[in-house]
Amino acid sequence: MLQFNLGLMDNPKEILKRSDAIPLYHQLFLTLRDEILGGRRPCGSMLPTEHALADQFAVSRITARRALDELERAGLVDRRQRVGTRVIYAASTAPMQGNIDHAIESLIAFGHNTQVKVIEIDVRPADDEIAGKLGILPGDATVHALRIRYSDGERLGSIESFVPNDLGALFTHDRLASVPLLQMLKEAGHRIGTADQIIMAIAADPVLASRLEIEPRAPIIRIERLVRSEEGRPLLFTVAEYRGDRYRINLDLQSNPKALRGDRR
Repeated sequence: MLQFNLGLMDNPKEILKRSDAIPLYHQLFLTLRDEILGGRRPCGSMLPTEHALADQFAVSRITARRALDELERAGLVDRRQRVGTRVIYAASTAPMQGNIDHAIESLIAFGHNTQVKVIEIDVRPADDEIAGKLGILPGDATVHALRIRYSDGERLGSIESFVPNDLGALFTHDRLASVPLLQMLKEAGHRIGTADQIIMAIAADPVLASRLEIEPRAPIIRIERLVRSEEGRPLLFTVAEYRGDRYRINLDLQSNPKALRGDRR
């Protein structure tokens, strides 16, 4: 089973908030639901057993069973005795194609117009999901950075980025705090060719809520972005999670089909 691990799930026992008014089983349901809807648990993958979930999140098996039952009632999973719980939800997406140069310029400008605090930079082995994104083998070294982005002195979002280890020299504390990563790539001579971006709505778990100083389960806009070179090599994978009450996305939709068009696949 593929499992997305971007640092926020390093200790799943911290994801559920015992003092929250929301019952634990529903918190666990919301956590698993967001992972399914966000594609981190893809259609056809198997969820952990009740016993494994209980151990992973430090809850009772009854709590784990109720969470899985809610997922089944929501039409997200199929549960069968002696087989397990399989994800049956498949996201239907309609990718939109736009001008990469304009998009990169806008992202770099956004980086310059906000402030960044670097929380950590480290080297960590790629799990299955990150390896697939960056085109490397599971266990290969990646350089990881966690930053908090501010706007007008308030926390706006949490940004986690991964690059292959050979590009890690770009990541220094001082430069990450003052220079957008996309600009670093361009300055290092990497010509950006394409990028895939997925935008979704999730609820903040207690770890992210604490990081952004918001209430648990507050609305979050999650943006996953994979940037490739002109030769098609993955250069950068970023997950940005922004406060829903302070962040908005403004798309300039044009009638020119060469500039922007929808393409169902």
